[in-house]
Amino acid sequence: MMENDRSIRNLSANLRGNLLQSGERGYDDVRKVWNAMIDRRPALIVQALDIADVRTAVNFARDHEHAVAVRAGGHNVAGSGVSEGGVVVDLGMMRDVDVDPDLGIAWVQGGALLADLDRATAAHGLATPGGVVSSTGVGGLALGGGFGWLARKHGLAADHLLSLELITGDGERMHASADENADLFWALRGGGGNFGIVTRFAFKLHPLRHEVLFGPTVYRLEDAPEVLRRYREFCAGAPRECCVWAALLNAPPLPFLPERFHGRPVLSLMQCYSGSDWTEGKRILAGLHTAADPIGDGVAPRPYVEAQQFLDQAYERGARNYWSTQSYVELPDAAIDTLTGLAATLPAAESDILISQLGGAIDDVAPEATAYPHRGIRFAVTVGARWRDPADDTRCVTWARDGGSKLAPGASGGQYVNFVAEASGSERDAYGVNFQRLQNVKRRIDPSNLFRVNQNVVP
Repeated sequence: MMENDRSIRNLSANLRGNLLQSGERGYDDVRKVWNAMIDRRPALIVQALDIADVRTAVNFARDHEHAVAVRAGGHNVAGSGVSEGGVVVDLGMMRDVDVDPDLGIAWVQGGALLADLDRATAAHGLATPGGVVSSTGVGGLALGGGFGWLARKHGLAADHLLSLELITGDGERMHASADENADLFWALRGGGGNFGIVTRFAFKLHPLRHEVLFGPTVYRLEDAPEVLRRYREFCAGAPRECCVWAALLNAPPLPFLPERFHGRPVLSLMQCYSGSDWTEGKRILAGLHTAADPIGDGVAPRPYVEAQQFLDQAYERGARNYWSTQSYVELPDAAIDTLTGLAATLPAAESDILISQLGGAIDDVAPEATAYPHRGIRFAVTVGARWRDPADDTRCVTWARDGGSKLAPGASGGQYVNFVAEASGSERDAYGVNFQRLQNVKRRIDPSNLFRVNQNVVP
């Protein structure tokens, strides 16, 4: 490190939160992120307690020429929440969520998790679109776009941002909204963490006072080709209140599945109907299940917060992960056949292949209206290797990469920034038609590229 012990002592003295270095208690816990493949050792970890701590950390990193990594949930598959030899700003002590039910707005601190946001809004019969795993950090999710069960009905998490407060690379506290620093506001809605550390978000909320119809219906793998073709047809005409994700995976020991299928490759259709008329919802979802007889069904009325936590155990932290992603306007027959073939060769028990249904309200926004460019995409397909033993790294990563390559024919070429497994190299695929404009904003807001531990837009 270029700095001396005195400068580190001064940094510590100016923080309300904590400063961690290698060898100190808590350092190894904080540097670990969701993806266990990521094993980086930052020079310093600042556990910020407030916005002043964030500014102090940024000023120190800039003055000592360290890249800044920002950790909220630490859930990014590429490990953007931690850097090698740099400064990590950990926002984990800044998780407050304040809801104004009359205005329909939630003010969310930069370190809040999706679970924090969902609980706070549900207490008022409100919700805003998020992801599908409750331990995900709100910040990384929304800055990259953010889609989940409510996205088809209401749009992306990024589309619901009303304003943001951030600390930029020069230590300046800035606000961004449609009326203030509008170009930065545009860039923050899909441009990732390229422009600073967001310490506060304001989200628009929607009423959701009823439970949702939610849960999986599971099929034999041999029925997957026909079921997925029916799924494709169903999605083409599904109402916006309906969102269905498909997963090819080894069957977990769900109580409604016969034990003989546990641990065997299956197809699961995870369904969410967020309309208020459950009779209509059941009728609509029934049309999905006409191609084959399922082996189990777990769809039931559930509180939205429960639905948001349904997949948490399947994606708990501590496993090694590598993903390859493809996006489709239409899901071709060849891709369906490739998917079912890959499902028969899952490299480890926890690996899966996920098909996320998009469209609906996401496509009401033009590709150039926010930095998130992937409007018009109907399906995002993620080939996800997930394993525990480091000795299996090469085999599992190769499987995921090869799977992604096999699925490339017929794909759009774009990649959702939050699903990209490599630390860099896919920026133009991630930002698409908006890359040049993002570069222009980057030159103005972060010309020294202090915030480069991400899918980086080089100024």
